[in-house]
Amino acid sequence: MKFYFPDSQDLVSPTYDFANDEYSPYRVRQRDDVYAHQVVTPIPYDGILVSKAVVDGSVKGSGKYSSPQRERFYRLGVRNFFRLPEACATIGDCGAFNYIDEERPPYEVDEVMDFYGRCGFDAGISIDHIIFGYIPEESDKQPEDAWITRQQISLELAEEFITATRKSGAHFEPVGAAQGWGPQSYAHSVKQLQKMGYRRIALGGMVPLKSHEILSCLRAIDDIRSPGTGLHLLGINRVDSMEQFARHGVTSFDSTSAFRQAFMDDRNNYHSATDSYTAIRVPQVDGNPALKRLILSGNVSQAEAITAERACLRALREFDREETSIEEVLTALGTYESLVLGPKKKSYLEVYERTLSDAPWRVCPCALCEKHGIEIVIFRGSERNKRRGFHNLAVLEAKMRSLTFG
Repeated sequence: MKFYFPDSQDLVSPTYDFANDEYSPYRVRQRDDVYAHQVVTPIPYDGILVSKAVVDGSVKGSGKYSSPQRERFYRLGVRNFFRLPEACATIGDCGAFNYIDEERPPYEVDEVMDFYGRCGFDAGISIDHIIFGYIPEESDKQPEDAWITRQQISLELAEEFITATRKSGAHFEPVGAAQGWGPQSYAHSVKQLQKMGYRRIALGGMVPLKSHEILSCLRAIDDIRSPGTGLHLLGINRVDSMEQFARHGVTSFDSTSAFRQAFMDDRNNYHSATDSYTAIRVPQVDGNPALKRLILSGNVSQAEAITAERACLRALREFDREETSIEEVLTALGTYESLVLGPKKKSYLEVYERTLSDAPWRVCPCALCEKHGIEIVIFRGSERNKRRGFHNLAVLEAKMRSLTFG
């Protein structure tokens, strides 16, 4: 089972000064900052997935790359741009989420072929048009006309795509994109893609589905799937179900959820092999928009906020050195929290106590926890938050290695 990490252009600075919360004056982001595969051992994924829509910004609101980044990507190619080790595979897609509201995908087959070929991808997924809707197998509900149209568009473009790769002698592996709205419609897509000649098929549009619904689709696909056909789950990370998925032909998946939970989830921020914990919020007075608004409105004293912020960081670091008690840390955190959250919002102190009591970073074997200690569980700025996300990827990789696929 292979795990691909979708490119999110997330790097960290190896010279960042946590004590003073500042970057080196000599830092050049694109030259000096590093990706997860450069700071986590073992590498926390088998490869990366890169979307054309994100690189090109060719769909309104989709671009994460600046013009210089985009030019560098096309000039260097995917492997050199990401400084990938030989062991990391690459797969490209079109980024169907980014044009979900369009009537048709905004790309032609030849430009997608050029993207995959010129940038040196190992594999490339055919252009698809995502379907967001699910009808259980036992339901008598009929699919929407738009769903049927989108499936047909995806299949037509897949046929054009594999025909073009054969004619051009493309060096990347063509992957067919299957869209559906239930078990039989996904099975229909996979059957048609196999007839075209695809032996690797990506199942799209399944992100909103529950695991048992995904399994229903996989069981239906089993009835028509050739023994040599491998399935990829787009945007799916269900570790608890991966052994079951594998028994139905799933050989790879991609997801950013473990990484994003580090800073997007309200409580589930720091993962361990057996549990998850809430990171401890110590927002920067001069960098937190909500706190800055409170200060500008006169509801919070800036001097008082700075004093409380520094007291929290000092107490947390002293706790990590076993120089103070949990009670002292929680007192400092409570003082700052009352300024930041106000009286109406729910306190995090109870879940902070659990994080501090278990101190999971002290027993974590990953290089980031060993190097940074308690800084990893402090919810504060991108350098800590992204490192915690990288740590979560390392935990996911270890969980995948512990599973039995057979």
